[in-house]
Amino acid sequence: IFFNREPVEEDMRRWDKLYYVGGKAKQSGELQGELAADFIKVNPQADRNNDGKIQYVILEGEMGHQDAIIRTESVVESLKANDISLEKLSYQIANWNRAQAQNKMTQLLSQNGNKIELVIANNDDMAVGAIDALKASDLSREEWPVVVGIDGTNVGLEAVKNGEMVGTVYNDKEGQAKGMLELSFALATGGNLEDLNLEDGKYIRMPYAKVGPDDVDEYLNR
Repeated sequence: IFFNREPVEEDMRRWDKLYYVGGKAKQSGELQGELAADFIKVNPQADRNNDGKIQYVILEGEMGHQDAIIRTESVVESLKANDISLEKLSYQIANWNRAQAQNKMTQLLSQNGNKIELVIANNDDMAVGAIDALKASDLSREEWPVVVGIDGTNVGLEAVKNGEMVGTVYNDKEGQAKGMLELSFALATGGNLEDLNLEDGKYIRMPYAKVGPDDVDEYLNR
């Protein structure tokens, strides 16, 4: 049973006893794009240079990682589908890591100054790393770019609650743990897999959820 890091479909077909429990990476990127787009539409000052486009940078999880690639592609597609005009300034690999993201964001700030209007991070740790860099920079709080993450970790949720992050996309870790337990038990005891409603006979998918400031307390208490 694989979880969290989804093998490509061809590998999943190699053996009839391979399973995956997790979310749909594309949905996480789509919801992240919607969070950012909703905020930008209500807060036109996010386009600080008033050029009608949002200058953005991406902090990507890991080179060649399927979820990272899909999250990066789908968030940009989602923003465009929500009528946000974009201009990419840079993208950096930060390996899902807060400290690496802080270093990368520090470099991006030195190269772009306050031109960055949106920071898209493939996970919350990298989003918070970017916030660490912003806190250490010369930018005033009003000059900060919009920051969005994915996963709904406690540190990410706290950043949303504090207004440092616009929002995150909750990865249902409780549901995934329950799914892995039920699948493991059924396989070990010869139980009926049909009761688990497996997708294509191999997948248990948990939906992601958008978390903004109005929703954050509900998720922090989980």
